[in-house]
Amino acid sequence: MADIINPENEGDLQAQIEEVEALSSIYGDEWCVIDEASRIFCIKISNDLEEPKLTACLQIILPPDYPSTAPPIYQINAVWLRGPERAKLANSLEDIYVEHAGESILYLWVEKVRDFLVEKSQNSETVEEQEKVNMTAEKDVDDDDDDDEDIPDFTSLKLNTENVHFFLEQTNDEEMPPIKHGNPITDRRSTFQPHLAPVVTPRQVKMVLEKLYENKKIASATHNIYAYRIYCEDKHSFLQDCEDDGETAAGGRLLHLLQILDVRNVMVVVSRWFGGILLGPDRFKHINNCARNILVEEGYTASMDDATKSGVKTKRPKGKKTK
Repeated sequence: MADIINPENEGDLQAQIEEVEALSSIYGDEWCVIDEASRIFCIKISNDLEEPKLTACLQIILPPDYPSTAPPIYQINAVWLRGPERAKLANSLEDIYVEHAGESILYLWVEKVRDFLVEKSQNSETVEEQEKVNMTAEKDVDDDDDDDEDIPDFTSLKLNTENVHFFLEQTNDEEMPPIKHGNPITDRRSTFQPHLAPVVTPRQVKMVLEKLYENKKIASATHNIYAYRIYCEDKHSFLQDCEDDGETAAGGRLLHLLQILDVRNVMVVVSRWFGGILLGPDRFKHINNCARNILVEEGYTASMDDATKSGVKTKRPKGKKTK
């Protein structure tokens, strides 16, 4: 439901409408409307439109008294942006607001974030060039040792190689699993939506994530929490993992739900768009309820009502006894 507009804020609302129209015209598909009634928008920003190396998503909530007396509420989503760099960028945006108090500043903010990405990308390229020089020098020293020539070296990869053999055993022609999208849950302007896909290999997990991130609205989510469980028939064991994506402990809770429900060969992703109001522990409840609902809808588990009516006992994790 849209907020009731105070007559004193009519000028601000008109200024917001004009600014949003201008930004939509300037940035096209990069600009995304999350919730027009609640004045929530986002824009995907990259250092280079043709060959993007660094991207960030700027999520914005426009309060009723912006731009006259209040700044936009914002959040920058970028997995690479941490600590001092995040603080530096935040300070730059706040300086722009102070300098242009009472004015529409979203365009200035977007371009400041873009300039920041360009600068960081250029610095990264300089570091990469130096690393290449160092690697070449090291290779020249090591060329005399040819005994291990045919053995791939995973130590130079900045990846978790614990399960790398699972990826290498799969072929590159695996089919893209179908992805189902569940019904969203909204609470105090935060929205949670689940996505589900059947998966039998870690490579399919990666494929599903890449496909979801092609959707600009999903890519702009504050968090995309996921968990998966794959049953390995030959080893009679599970390959499972999870990701918080910035929402501490949410991935582990989601994986625990999959374990309790004893589902297998499935991946669940829950997207959350933050609405500016902290939900506390309720956010974990919504994440797991979303996941449970889509698992029931897709037939991976019975609903609690159906299980109770049929007398089916829900499965408990091994090692726990009923008191």
